[in-house]
Amino acid sequence: MNNAYLHHVSVPTKAVAKAASFYIEVLGFTAVDRPAFPIDGRWLRFGAAEVHVTYVPDGTFPVTRTIGADDIHFAIRIEDFESMIGRLKQFGYREDLGHDDPKRIIVKPKSMAGYSQVYVMDYDFHLIEINAAFKSA
Repeated sequence: MNNAYLHHVSVPTKAVAKAASFYIEVLGFTAVDRPAFPIDGRWLRFGAAEVHVTYVPDGTFPVTRTIGADDIHFAIRIEDFESMIGRLKQFGYREDLGHDDPKRIIVKPKSMAGYSQVYVMDYDFHLIEINAAFKSA
C-alpha cells in the first residue's frame, strides 16, 4: 500500500461542457483522452490526479448551494497559493460575496490544518479545497 495514491474523483454534472470549462479555465486542469463510454463526459488532469466529469442528470448533487469548508469535498495540492487566489479573482471569485453566491470562496491562508486553503464550488456546486504548504517567512 506504500505506493497507493488517489487516482481520480468522479463528479456528476448536468452540463459536461460547462463543468469541464470550470476545471480547465478557472482551475487550470488539462483535458486528457477518455474512452468512448456510452455517456458523455470529460477526463481532466491536474498534476497526477484526475477529475472525471460525467453526464449524470439525476446524479447526486449537493443540496445546499452555499459554500462551507466542513462539507464533503476533495482537495488539490498546489505549489503557488497566491497565484491560485489571483486566478480565481480573475474569474470573479471573491470572499466578500453573499453566502449563496456560487462564486464566493473561503480563504484560509494560515489554516489550523497546517497549510493554506481556499474553498470553491464547481459548476454543479461540488466543493473543492485547494491547498498549499505555508510560505516560509
